Amino acid sequence: MIYDLIIIGGGQSALACSYFLRRTSINYVVLDAELTCGGAWLHAWDSLTLFSPAEHSSLPGWPMPKSNEEFPSREEVITYLCNYEERYKLPIKRPVEVGNVTKSDGVFIVNTSEGTYHSKAVISATGTWKKPAIPYIEGRENFQGVQIHSSLYKSPDPFTGQKVLIVGEGNSGTQILAEVSKVAHTTWATRKEPEFLPDDVDGRVLFNVASAKYYAQQKGETFDASKYNLGNIVMVPSVKDARKRDVLHAVRSFKKMDGHGVIWPNGDYEIFNSIIWCTGFNYATDHLKELVQIDEQGKIETYGTRSVDVPGLWAVGYGGWTGFASATLIGVGRSAKETILEVSEYLNDQK
Repeated sequence: MIYDLIIIGGGQSALACSYFLRRTSINYVVLDAELTCGGAWLHAWDSLTLFSPAEHSSLPGWPMPKSNEEFPSREEVITYLCNYEERYKLPIKRPVEVGNVTKSDGVFIVNTSEGTYHSKAVISATGTWKKPAIPYIEGRENFQGVQIHSSLYKSPDPFTGQKVLIVGEGNSGTQILAEVSKVAHTTWATRKEPEFLPDDVDGRVLFNVASAKYYAQQKGETFDASKYNLGNIVMVPSVKDARKRDVLHAVRSFKKMDGHGVIWPNGDYEIFNSIIWCTGFNYATDHLKELVQIDEQGKIETYGTRSVDVPGLWAVGYGGWTGFASATLIGVGRSAKETILEVSEYLNDQK
């Protein structure tokens, strides 16, 4: 059997694409490596929340139910994604791990843990969770304490009573610092001084800024970021609490490590029991390596979401690379809609 389209990945980006596919006659399937619904949210730490209220955090077609808290919790988001799948009866197969994708005689060959699939078009929607990024630090391999990336962090409990170094000036570093600092002695190392958003700015404003940037680009205008006095860190309740406890103090990052600790830029040495690397992700696109050239971050060359080099290939939901705010629940709908229009045109042209 040859599908019209295969979507690789079963998280929020795949669901958004599937919503718009309902309006077409395209025969497609979604291949998800996870055991159950929920996408990358299944692996997030226990206390993670969205940055926006539920009414500003929905996938296309169906609003997320209102949360009991200011921002929906991890469990509420997972429940929403699972119910979304069920509501629209989406054709998702799991667990199906995609090993690689090739193309022969105009047909994509998708090799998986459950056999080989064939399709006329492919959307990669695998996000970033499987590609955590940790910078090279001299001596890091010699550290004898615990080292984990934020992708594996679940709760502060294992760090109780320890000296913990948290690395990274983004939202994950700040939020993990906020809760680990309640049970451990923490130090926060960042490459630059952290930038905090005003207390009244959350994901709604960030999405509006991303939209303004998008529309300026569409019109060929220059986006004036100076109009927006924005930093990087959203002041969710846990971060506000950390500010009250006076723990949001960062020091510049280090260049060397040894078996027990780090050497600071001024030459001082400090011992730590554990290090949590909140240093971001690359793109989980290894399955495309035999099909198209991928850079060290996992990017392929695209125009919008469409591959420049491989006709019939698209990449959806990878953040700024494939569309402003496309790594968010509310933001992915725009690029998903445009992508499915392009897929439909492509398949019609193949007839």
